Amino acid sequence: MINPARNLLVGAIAATAVLSATTQSADAETLTLSSWVPPTHFVHTDFLVPFTEKVAEVTEGRVTVTILPAPLASPPQHWELARNGVADITWGNFTYEPERFVPLWFAEFPNAGTDAEAQSRALWQTYEKYLAGNPAFDGVKMLAVGMFGGGQLHHGSSAVTTPVEVAGQKFRMGGPIQEELLSELGAVPVAAPATKAYEMLESGVIDGSLHTMESVINFRLENSLKYHTVFPDGFYDATFFVIMNGAKWDRLSEADRAAIETITGETLSAAWGKNFNQQNPAAREKLAALGHEIAEASPELIAAVNSIYEVMVWEWTEKAKASGVEDPAAMLSFYKETYTKLATE
Repeated sequence: MINPARNLLVGAIAATAVLSATTQSADAETLTLSSWVPPTHFVHTDFLVPFTEKVAEVTEGRVTVTILPAPLASPPQHWELARNGVADITWGNFTYEPERFVPLWFAEFPNAGTDAEAQSRALWQTYEKYLAGNPAFDGVKMLAVGMFGGGQLHHGSSAVTTPVEVAGQKFRMGGPIQEELLSELGAVPVAAPATKAYEMLESGVIDGSLHTMESVINFRLENSLKYHTVFPDGFYDATFFVIMNGAKWDRLSEADRAAIETITGETLSAAWGKNFNQQNPAAREKLAALGHEIAEASPELIAAVNSIYEVMVWEWTEKAKASGVEDPAAMLSFYKETYTKLATE
C-alpha cells in the first residue's frame, strides 16, 4: 500500500535537493580564460589545464575556469583583454608592450639565469616587494609571473660562437632588448614573432633566430636551425604574466579569493618555471640526438655580451626611475640574490 506521508517526505527531500543544487548553480562563478597557443602546446596541457582544475578544487566547485576554444585577440592584446574585462583571465608576454612595462626590463637582460623555476619565483618575489603598487599593473589581479630559462642563439648553417662569427648575421628577434643586443654585436636584427621563423629561414630572409631550446622543438625548427650557441647564464630572457580582471576578482567571495591565492602567486609562478625546466633539457637532448652542434659561447663573445649588459643596466636605471621605480639598483640586486639562493636550493 502506498504511504501518503512517506511520499510527502520523499517529495520534500527531492525538492530541497533541487533547490540546493539550483542555489549552488546560481552562486557558481564561471571565468573565461583566453589563450593564444594551440591546445597541444605544453603551456596549455601542462600549465593552464592543471591551473583550471586546481581553481575548481580549492573553491569546491564554486569557481570554475573555462579555456576558450580560440583566443579573443592577438598575443600582444592579452593584457588589455583582461584589464578591460573582455576575458576574465589571460596570460601573455610583458615583452609585447615594452614601453608599458619598463620596470621589468631587467629580467630580460643577459645573465638572468637558466633555472626557470628559480627565475619565476625570484621574479614573483621581486614583483611583490617592488612593483605591486606600480601604476603599470593597475586594473588587474596578478596571478603569476614567469620566465623561460634563458634564450640562446641558433643558426641555420654554421656555428656562431665568437663576435666575428655573429657580426653581419641576420637573426629574427622579438623585442627591443634582443634588438639592442644583436645590434651592439654587429648582427642584423629582424623583428618577427617566433611563429614566422620557419618561413623566414626557409626563404633566406634570416640566417638564424633567437629562441629557448624548447622553442626550437615546439615551433618545429629542428630541421632549419642546426647550430646552437649556449650562454651559461642566458643570452636574453622573456617575462610572462597570468592575470585576472581586477573588478571580477573583487567580486569573488572572500573565501574563494583566499582559496585561489593558495594556488597562485609564487606557487603558480613556480609551476610555470617547472614546465620550462622540463622542456628545455629534453629539447637539448633531442637536438643533440639529431646530430646538431651545440656549443658554448666563446669567452670573447660572453665578454662582449657582458659589456653590453652593463650599458643596458645603466640606461634602464634612469628609465625605470621615470616609470615609478624608486630604487632600480636595489630591485635588480634583490632579484639576482633571490635567484641565486633559489637556484642553489
